[in-house]
Amino acid sequence: MLRSDRGRLGGSPSRARPRLILAAATWGGVGYLPGMPGTWGTLAALPLWWLLAQLGPWGYGLAVAALLGLALWAAGPAQEYLGRVDHPAIVVDEVVGLLITLAAVPLTWQNAATGFVIFRILDILKPFPIRWFGKGEGGLEVVADDVAAGVIGRLILEVICGGMG
Repeated sequence: MLRSDRGRLGGSPSRARPRLILAAATWGGVGYLPGMPGTWGTLAALPLWWLLAQLGPWGYGLAVAALLGLALWAAGPAQEYLGRVDHPAIVVDEVVGLLITLAAVPLTWQNAATGFVIFRILDILKPFPIRWFGKGEGGLEVVADDVAAGVIGRLILEVICGGMG
């Protein structure tokens, strides 16, 4: 693309990267919703859970791995663009965490609600060892505590619902 065309077509590639990173990190802007962005981000993951579950275990696992890669790619730079470590608007980590909590769970509203509540409690309270994973200021730490909450949430969900997988 010619430099003279860039201005007419929405800006330079250097402006596109921050927009793309912020769109991924805020899950399409959901993280900007007022009051409780982590909860909004988690709620926004529920339709995706239903869609990904249609792919079967391998497809679901690959999709969650790709989303984890996206979260790791976006979280660090998003902190810089937003001007704060673990900015509340960064919710892609909540999306990944909930998808881990609900992995291989039968598609019922009861399972969705139970997994949602368990994950949010773990994500908000950050009991040990979850808190340990969030120490530090990098994108890895932003995502790692939610992944840990997702894994622990899945284990709790398994115990509560008694071998649902």
